[in-house]
Amino acid sequence: MKKGEIYTGVVESVDFPNKGVVLVEDQKVIVKNTIPGQKISFRIQKKKNGRCEAQLLAVEEAAKEELSRENPEVCPHFGICGGCQYQTLPYEKQLALKQAQVKKLLAAVVKGEFLFQPIEGSPIAKGYRNKMEFSFGDEVKDGPLALGMHKRGSFYDVVTTDACNIVHEDFCKILKATKSYFEELGVPFYKKMQHSGYLRHLLVRRAVKTGEILVALVTTTQTGMLKDIDLIAKEDRGQVEEIEKAQKAQKVEQRLIEAWVKKLLELDLEGRFAGILQIQNDSLADVVQSDCTKILYGEDFFYEELLGLKFKISPFSFFQTNSLGAEVLYEKVREYIGDTRDKVVFDLYSGTGTIAQIAAAVAKKVVGVEIVEEAVEAAKENAARNQIFNCEFLAGDVLKVVGTLEDKPDLIVLDPPRDGIHPKALEKIIGFGVDKMVYVSCKPTSLARDLVVLQERGYKVEKVCCVDMFPATGGIETVCLLSKQEI
Repeated sequence: MKKGEIYTGVVESVDFPNKGVVLVEDQKVIVKNTIPGQKISFRIQKKKNGRCEAQLLAVEEAAKEELSRENPEVCPHFGICGGCQYQTLPYEKQLALKQAQVKKLLAAVVKGEFLFQPIEGSPIAKGYRNKMEFSFGDEVKDGPLALGMHKRGSFYDVVTTDACNIVHEDFCKILKATKSYFEELGVPFYKKMQHSGYLRHLLVRRAVKTGEILVALVTTTQTGMLKDIDLIAKEDRGQVEEIEKAQKAQKVEQRLIEAWVKKLLELDLEGRFAGILQIQNDSLADVVQSDCTKILYGEDFFYEELLGLKFKISPFSFFQTNSLGAEVLYEKVREYIGDTRDKVVFDLYSGTGTIAQIAAAVAKKVVGVEIVEEAVEAAKENAARNQIFNCEFLAGDVLKVVGTLEDKPDLIVLDPPRDGIHPKALEKIIGFGVDKMVYVSCKPTSLARDLVVLQERGYKVEKVCCVDMFPATGGIETVCLLSKQEI
């Protein structure tokens, strides 16, 4: 096999998160975004040190259990949008595949026997996401305005995902209304290479339990290019009296944004708007962040409920993207934590304090550590709102903070970011010598790596359970219970 050559083959298996395995001439070839049983064509891209990677060209034959692309259960954007990879697999097959991936990873590193519990599925497999960050752009160079997700394999091209089936219909209505409004007026989107343009992102968050919606239009401060937009014709459609065309760019922007808000408020939605915002961002990086946030309507937050607790959510608050799935996950965490009566619990990488508050019911004290200061402040507010007063939340890097803590834990809960735990931080955590740890992982490869160290230092894996928070995608949460062994 040589770079550039094209082959066909059948996908034997898929390793986490999306690495399809095809055998060609007894050589294992990795082809991403495939499904076991598919016959595919692919082009060799890399061949180095016995490892071979290829680009998927086409699915020549579907796997036996796959749904047809025309099936109404399958998102119409599947295969073009880069967001999902398992849309054509029935949900029970998705769960079986993810469970097998994690089991294979852990079987390679876990010593001795352990209980691998059946995977827990999401209560709903469609319309489950409570947050989306849509990008403005075009699907082809100099094409019409698009608003949605990046095209698979592309950093620049954007696909309008106005029928996405992993979000509530309210998301799609807001997306359609926003796109049509700005497209009709010819408002330019921000071009990353030229660092020029106005529209960047549309952030939408929706609470499942309360139906409250928070929308933020992310723009640059480049208003000069707006001065020639004809707002009179647009305003005349919704108002009796005419308004004089603004001469200054700032005035045009004000009219532009006001009319956009009015259009959103006229939508027939199942939920209701808690707030509509404008976020200005002039960063060169393609990330959603705020240099300045303006409240255009309502508030800059809403409330969501989990397991009887109430949480305040702002535009950039960390919160699990699947609210109903989060309840399943945290119930499993609570089960693994067990009795916390009169115990001191450390919740490391605590986010907005969800796990800490769950563990606090009968605990002596819970100490949460989180590097994101906004999340720490939110955790403090949430705990006070829920009348929980035995939680202490500290802002800082776990690596630096754990060595300064005066309390001695009886139990440690770990819920690190995707890359897992810094090796030096892990050594400090092990140094506490607690009898039990509960590790919550959103990336099983990172969990597998950390388990090697934990086992070397005297901890045994007792049981593991996967919780699917991300139907139709390759993502999976894993909860692991470890106990300290006598040496």
